[in-house]
Amino acid sequence: MARVTWGTGLLLASARTLNPLSATLLVIYPLFDVACAVVDLRSATAQRGPVRGLYLNIALSALTTAGLAAAATAGIPGVLRVWGAWAVTAGLVQLAVGIHRRAMPGRWPMIASGAISTLAGASFVVQAAKADASLSSLGGYAFLGGVFFLVSALRLGRAEKITGRLGSARGGHPFGG
Repeated sequence: MARVTWGTGLLLASARTLNPLSATLLVIYPLFDVACAVVDLRSATAQRGPVRGLYLNIALSALTTAGLAAAATAGIPGVLRVWGAWAVTAGLVQLAVGIHRRAMPGRWPMIASGAISTLAGASFVVQAAKADASLSSLGGYAFLGGVFFLVSALRLGRAEKITGRLGSARGGHPFGG
């Protein structure tokens, strides 16, 4: 829900100018991604699942936070380039992790989100070269990302309740560990 609120806030903060509020929202967003990846990492580790992509996602998002802080002082085109590079790389990682873990419940929104992020990231880089570059596309992207994140979290939570009950009925780990 925080991502949906963030996207709306960025849209409302100002799409044509980079002010302290929009710069702060831009820098905070990848930190949410770090936090979510850490939670996912803990879950994957407990289930003995693959974690390499999650470590990569954490590193990319942390680097993006620093990159956005620097780019925010240079203006909207710089922000769009950094954000675009992050969206492409993080989208590819998310897509790969989602495909690798596709047998786990609730991963299809993650796969779709990864594909959308990759395409959107490329469009941000292209937009950065235009004279009328604005932040409006980032707000829409963040809002949509928040919706995908919320859908995925709800599906994973529901699936975990179902498999948890089945796992405890079997007397073992809910994922067969």
